[in-house]
Amino acid sequence: MRTLIRNGTVIDTDPVAVHPATDVLIDGDRIAAVGRALPTGDAHVIDATGRYVLPGLVDTHRHTWQTALRGIAADHDLGAYLTRVLGDIGGRVSPADIAVGTLAGALEALDAGVTTLQDFSHALRTPEHADAAVGALRSAGVRALFGYGNPVFGGGDLTDARRVHASTGGLLTMALAPHGPSYSPIETVAADWALARDLDVPLVVHVGSGPVAERPVETLRAHGLLRPGTVYVHGNSLPDAELKLIADSGGTASVAPAVEARMGHGAPVLARFRGAGVPTGLGVDVVTTVAGDMFTLMRAAMLSLDASGGPRLSTADALRMATIEGAAVLGMADRVGSLAAGKQADVILLRADDPNLLGAADPVAAVVTSAHPGNVETVLVAGRVVKRDGRLLDVDRSRLAGELRESTRRLAEYPGSTGAATPV
Repeated sequence: MRTLIRNGTVIDTDPVAVHPATDVLIDGDRIAAVGRALPTGDAHVIDATGRYVLPGLVDTHRHTWQTALRGIAADHDLGAYLTRVLGDIGGRVSPADIAVGTLAGALEALDAGVTTLQDFSHALRTPEHADAAVGALRSAGVRALFGYGNPVFGGGDLTDARRVHASTGGLLTMALAPHGPSYSPIETVAADWALARDLDVPLVVHVGSGPVAERPVETLRAHGLLRPGTVYVHGNSLPDAELKLIADSGGTASVAPAVEARMGHGAPVLARFRGAGVPTGLGVDVVTTVAGDMFTLMRAAMLSLDASGGPRLSTADALRMATIEGAAVLGMADRVGSLAAGKQADVILLRADDPNLLGAADPVAAVVTSAHPGNVETVLVAGRVVKRDGRLLDVDRSRLAGELRESTRRLAEYPGSTGAATPV
């Protein structure tokens, strides 16, 4: 099937540029051409007059299963979050909770224009939990890099990743998401890294100074475990020498500026990663604490650097981090993140005539500083429309809402709950 997105204001990202009155031609699952007055032929036409046309956004780190716990840790620091969400609640999460939370979170991402999602799924206590997560991502229709992880407080078996890996393909690919050297003894780390090598999948790992290895990246280097394509998440407490090792090894980084500020991970690390030459993307991380959209996150990234007194982040660079640079972080820049011909047709349309976007002298700045998920009118993933006229397609919203509310009620009701057990 051919689709022609006609007469939109195209905002591309590699490099960042604005092209008024421009068409995007899609053939099957790929972008065939971008230009003015492209021939229609037999293509289905989407009128993009008065619309911004962008590549789909890329979220490089999200614990999607926690969607049923929205806001439950908004007033918690990192320690309290770990104890309450990953400890008290995480041990009671069922496969059904994983399924509905992951589905709702993936659909939330699509609704907000996020077409590529790195799902760090670290509540997989049984193979049934893993199957629930994978099934939900496939059902949502999002492009996902599924990070197979173990629960923080024990349980699970990463060797089950071999079975899950055999079922991936198409929009769903897999990474290994172990605890890593900051939180595991080196013997466990070596075994996890060997498994990732055997499966030929990337690694996504949280890093910080301790509690096990104060210099986790140097620990990997000393044991011959540094490898390109590893995504290092957070890293606020790491010294510059660790960031240089990441850069020199071909590693990438994902930062979550909103969560890191709210939970108190440490000083913003974004400027230091970029200064060290590490490709860096943005991650929502957890909706237990912050909003689940990339527009909010781009603004958080800029403000975090403004407040820290470091080099300012331009609106163009913020948009690149949410698109092409995020794709590079996940090893997908050859497929997504910009509107180049030959790439996968992951495309979003925003209503440029909505009140909050009217009067835009600079469309890039307007999108980054003022847009929100409600402006997202149309979303395509691999050429397939998943949101049209402002509504997700093929979603039983009433059933999903009911199942998510039940999961919220069940998970939030425990000693010490602060009223979150009455979902709305």
